[in-house]
Amino acid sequence: MSQQYRSRPLGSGVALSEAYDTALLDLDGVVYAGGHAIVHAVESLGSARAGGMHLAYVTNNALRTPDAVAEHLTELGVPADAADVITSAQAVARLMADQLPSGAKVLVVGGEGLRVALRERGLVPVESADDEPVAVAQGFGGPDLAWGRFSEAAYAISRGAVWFASNTDLTIPGARGIAPGNGAAVEVVRIATGAEPQVAGKPLPPMHRETVLRTGAKRPLVVGDRLDTDIEGAFNGGVDSLLVLTGVTDAAQLIAAEPKYRPTYVDRDLRGLLTGQPEVSEEDGGFRCGGWTAVVRGDALVLEGDGDAIDGLRALCGAAWTHAGDGSCGLDAGKAVARLGL
Repeated sequence: MSQQYRSRPLGSGVALSEAYDTALLDLDGVVYAGGHAIVHAVESLGSARAGGMHLAYVTNNALRTPDAVAEHLTELGVPADAADVITSAQAVARLMADQLPSGAKVLVVGGEGLRVALRERGLVPVESADDEPVAVAQGFGGPDLAWGRFSEAAYAISRGAVWFASNTDLTIPGARGIAPGNGAAVEVVRIATGAEPQVAGKPLPPMHRETVLRTGAKRPLVVGDRLDTDIEGAFNGGVDSLLVLTGVTDAAQLIAAEPKYRPTYVDRDLRGLLTGQPEVSEEDGGFRCGGWTAVVRGDALVLEGDGDAIDGLRALCGAAWTHAGDGSCGLDAGKAVARLGL
């Protein structure tokens, strides 16, 4: 395309697992939620792997170690090794090691995954601001993280410690719904200190760098459920992406997306890895995909036809993104989305 923004989801004449050598898969909301596998995830990943696609699991959740994540995936029926897992804890540890001397003390606000990653980079985790840390590393600590950890971070930062955060996802999907993520915890410390952290996780370059270094991917496909981390991260890294609707992002948010949040492909779940992707074509001022046509009428998006709901969503994206250009679509899509039942 000549323009600098994506105006519609792309098509693919072959299965995505054949078109790309490596799937860079988000975990929460894509492979599992609340510890349980998402429907169709296990069998879809097994088929993609059997067909020769390398699977790498890229998560902004810094709570668990790669070993623990790989063990959990294997228990769910998705065989994985620790080397297949890339976490924001690893990315932030590398970022910190590039700036701090070996053996530097780092106050940890988070879980074991962050501590292990810091030790691997020659840094020394400590638990108190009174230990005179030169830096603070903050990552998701799970629902049982004590409030006092935020106080320790604030004390250390006020004494001159450099603040780093694994990621700033405001929410995290779970079995019971959407819960506060590390970004919400980062806001607590920001409000208390007025400071700004250096951030490593998706969608920022340190995470993409860590992923490429660890996987060696030549034709990667980012697979995620979040526009503001997974899809934006792919945009920043200049690689293609697949959005699945099994996590945080809903149809209305996707339709309204500005360019950096627009995925290359859209599908319902991970079965999308195993199929080609239909073309979204422009016809007579509308956008057609499958049995659906989306058009702009006045200040609203209108959807006509029938068929697979995901095809209808793809058509709506074509109409909305083209109308929005390099901005965010403000058209009323409520009735059109309701027709799809997504």
